[in-house]
Amino acid sequence: MRLFEATVTVLTLMTACVHADVQPQKDFDLQRFSGKWYRVGIAYDSPAFVQYRNKIRISMGVLTPLDNGNANMSMWSQKSNGCLSDVYIYEKTAVPGLFTYFSARHNRVKDITVVETDYTEYALVLKHKKMNREFTQVALYGRSQTVKPTILEKFREFALNHGFPKESILTPQLLDCCPSGQ
Repeated sequence: MRLFEATVTVLTLMTACVHADVQPQKDFDLQRFSGKWYRVGIAYDSPAFVQYRNKIRISMGVLTPLDNGNANMSMWSQKSNGCLSDVYIYEKTAVPGLFTYFSARHNRVKDITVVETDYTEYALVLKHKKMNREFTQVALYGRSQTVKPTILEKFREFALNHGFPKESILTPQLLDCCPSGQ
């Protein structure tokens, strides 16, 4: 039993260290990053998430830079009871491409790291709360609801290389018009 507990502890610490070493894209430009994005991929292995995996649809967000260097992220998701929206304020840090925000759902501050983006087609984003695997996610965002297979593969490789099991990596179903007219 002690060997099992030690193995779990070491794996947890290794996972936390891997996430702590992830750096934002060099020379990140918030103005170029602004605009409409679709979440077309997600890696999330929280036990609470498993029951919702087959219900996930692509969500759409609009990121708007604020004058103080923060960003407003308005997200729309298609749920069984209609189109729901959430607004997040991504607060800048001393490192461009690294933000924090308050998650009302989890009642804690989380980190957002824009790991890689070409600004016109895709973005790889790591969301995590240090030292707590329960809240770590990797998301792939696209400027449209579909991205090239090479980009999907890059997302999958990144997630696998950062400790996510293959079954926790998914590409959601297409989004119905949500919000309508978008």
